[in-house]
Amino acid sequence: MKDLHISPSHNTPEILLSTERNLFVIEGKSAPEDVRSLYYPVIEWIRLLSEETIRNRHYTKKNPLIFKIDLVYFNSSSAKFLYDILFHLREIKDHDVPVVIEWYYDEEDVDLKEAGEDLAATTGHTFRYIPKP
Repeated sequence: MKDLHISPSHNTPEILLSTERNLFVIEGKSAPEDVRSLYYPVIEWIRLLSEETIRNRHYTKKNPLIFKIDLVYFNSSSAKFLYDILFHLREIKDHDVPVVIEWYYDEEDVDLKEAGEDLAATTGHTFRYIPKP
């Protein structure tokens, strides 16, 4: 699959999705004016990843699909799209493909950690929580 890279801006995160490098990252601030134009290409890319991964199963327990979410802030519109991304990753996991979701948060930001816990609960994932000093 072709990589997807979206450069960050003041209100949008950097998004880097690469099967070749096993690199799946959403990082920064997510409060775009037009959330659909930012996240629709990401959702489509993840949907294609799901189809390919379920078919080819090139991720293993020793080499799982690791998806890193490292947001300092995200608005409610972004939360809906994060849910959609995690839903598609859950489809992959439901086909016995190992998927690890890493949720990064500032160790003093209890709200951001709780937001991750809420997303994990609603999508049926178990997140690996990684505090940042």
